[in-house]
Amino acid sequence: MRRPIRLSLSIASTTAMAMASLPFGLRLAAAQEAKAGDASDLGVISISLKDAIKPNFGFQGALQGAGTPNQAGIGGFLPLVTGDNSVFFLDAQANLNFADYNNYSSIINTTVAGTTISTSSQLGYRFLNSDRSWMFGVNAGYDSRPMATGAADTGVNVSNSSTVFYQQVAAGLEAVSNTWNFNAYALIPVGTTQYRLNSNYFGGALDTYGLDIGYAITPDFKASVGYYYQNGDLGTADSSGVNGRLAYNISNGLTAGVNLSYDQAFETRLSADLKYRFGSNIYGAPLAKKEWKTPVQALTESVKHRDLRVHDDSLADGVQTHYGGNLSYLAFSDGSVRYVKDNVSRKLKFILKLNNDPVKD
Repeated sequence: MRRPIRLSLSIASTTAMAMASLPFGLRLAAAQEAKAGDASDLGVISISLKDAIKPNFGFQGALQGAGTPNQAGIGGFLPLVTGDNSVFFLDAQANLNFADYNNYSSIINTTVAGTTISTSSQLGYRFLNSDRSWMFGVNAGYDSRPMATGAADTGVNVSNSSTVFYQQVAAGLEAVSNTWNFNAYALIPVGTTQYRLNSNYFGGALDTYGLDIGYAITPDFKASVGYYYQNGDLGTADSSGVNGRLAYNISNGLTAGVNLSYDQAFETRLSADLKYRFGSNIYGAPLAKKEWKTPVQALTESVKHRDLRVHDDSLADGVQTHYGGNLSYLAFSDGSVRYVKDNVSRKLKFILKLNNDPVKD
């Protein structure tokens, strides 16, 4: 019985002597690490959202993608009402839209030309769960896009190029944790959605519905994959698609991304984007990489998926455009009708074949 007691005392004495022999700096560092561990246990619970959520503003730019233009502009995030665990906000942007590069159309056939200004204004509400491990949000808003058009990249000579104006309403749902993020969205054109762009092509704004699933590889490096369904431009763009994205937080507030998408209408499209927000990510770049605060950081991030997408298609030989009465329609030489538009309700009614019979109201 005495031997185990003597052995325990001997081990304790040896350990105490070893600790005492450590340099003072090493002992202090060990103590500080222990305290840091205790502080990390408090984590995001101790953060006051009224201190963390501040207005931010800056610039963003993107290269042309599937139905979207080369663009660059300014934007900002404005918290309207900040609660203990939530924020009601306005996220607005204005972008200069530039011409397509290398005569390569971003909308399929007709190149985007000239410089126009598009806008996007989104209202949203975001909140954290009880332990602040997840952020949930809902947003909705209005987007506009004037579009100047130029030559065709198909080699077809076109005339009477026009500048047209598209609008849409956008809505989204989001959920973000330290590791995962989910974003469901809908882009719905309103007003006049179909225009004649020139002598050979019509262009239409696209309805787009999608879901992205993202994963944080590191706090600064994130990847996502998604599925979307699009329809519009008199049915010529109707198809499903997939997309992927890699994004890297270069420094506090500066993020670069690469996007790849594929669908039957646009086929493969590669684009890149860059965004910087002054005054953002106060808690977005923690001192220790292991101490992620992504849900809190996500409260002030820009709303995703807000670009108004456009697709164009050619007119077949012998097409005639009919206007008047309560209906407008495109009739082809073979007797088929591409679409029928109710001028009263402004709804498109798709018809495959009418066998040369007149369209009845």
